[in-house]
Order: sequence, then structure tokens, then C-alpha cells
Amino acid sequence: MSVGEPRSEKVAVVDEVREKLSASDTAILTEYRGLDVPAMAELRKALREAGGEYKVYKNTLVRVAVDELGLDLEDLLTGPTAIAFVGERPDGSAGDSVSIAKVLKDFAKANESLVIKGGLLDEKRLTVAEIMALAEIAPREELLAMLAGAIAAPMQQFAALLNALPQNLAYALQALIDEGGAPGAPASVEAPAVDEADAEVADEAPAVDEATDTENDNEEEE
Repeated sequence: MSVGEPRSEKVAVVDEVREKLSASDTAILTEYRGLDVPAMAELRKALREAGGEYKVYKNTLVRVAVDELGLDLEDLLTGPTAIAFVGERPDGSAGDSVSIAKVLKDFAKANESLVIKGGLLDEKRLTVAEIMALAEIAPREELLAMLAGAIAAPMQQFAALLNALPQNLAYALQALIDEGGAPGAPASVEAPAVDEADAEVADEAPAVDEATDTENDNEEEE
């Protein structure tokens, strides 16, 4: 550890770095040499809004924490070092690696004094090229919106189909009626035939009665 700081403060910084590296799934190391105070404040604000945190540490103290955790960052600890961690947004929602990488990439493009050196993603080493590629991925919110849209589209089509069914059914029924193919039409034509059969049975009934009366009269005469 470097001379000039009380040992307790150095231990506290090492503990903080170790905790942040352990808690954050992403850590991106940068060199900020040449950034003035307003530029540094602007970068910190942009990272905070994206759900990140930007901390400046002495390389000697970061090296102790990195060694304790067994992380592959030793060669990046040269020059003035600041680390961007993934944290929470002001509204309490979780930040994400893509948003942090995008902020750093955009800021470095506008401010040559900010140099991205490398980093970690889930304890795996990230090169500068990989960080730049990470920054090109759509943010989490956009990916979720795209997923929700992909799910909602078929549902909307299905709902439209359901809404169209009654109208299409009405058209189909009307077409049947117009063509004279309504299911109830044959029944109305056959109904009189049933009535005529009943009438024939009714006409035959008196003949049976007359035959019975004749037989009774003959028996009485005998």
C-alpha cells in the first residue's frame, strides 16, 4: 500500500473495491488523464442516469483487491484509473452492462481524454473491442419492448380474428338465405303431407264403426 494515507483508510478503500467488484457483474476500467472537473462531473452524471457508478482509485489499492479476488486486471492498472461499475438508476431500477458500455463509448468519442482500457463481465476479461461491441447491443428496455411487441402481435391478430367472426357468420347466414338454402325451408313444405295422412285416418274411422254396428244387429236378429 502507498505511503501518505492512514492504514485504516487504505484498508477501507481496498474493502470497497473488493465489494464493488464482487457485487457488480460488470467493471470497465478507464484512464481519465486530461479530463477536467466539469467533464468528469458530466461523465459521472451520465453513468448514474444509466445505472452506473464511476469511482477513482489508486492503482496500488485496486491491485490488492484484484489479487485477493484472483481477477485478471493487473496489466490494466497503469496511469490514472477510474472504474465504472453497474449499479442502480435514480429510480431504483437496475442498470445493465450495455447501457454503461454505451455511455463510456459515446463519451470517449466526444472526449479523447477518456481512454477505455478493458474490463470484466461476470469475472471474465473484456477487451476494448468487446466493450465497443457490447455498447452496440440494444439496451435492456428496448429488448424487452421488442419481445413484448413480438408476443403482442399474434395476440392482436387473434383478437381481430375473433372480432371478425360474428360479422363473417352473419354474411354466411345471409348468403344461405339468399340462395334459398335455409335449413328450415324443407320442413314447411312437408308439413301439409302429414296433415293429409291424418285426414285419411279420420275418414276411415267411421267405416270401422259402421261394420261393428252391422254385426251387432245381425246377432240380435238371430
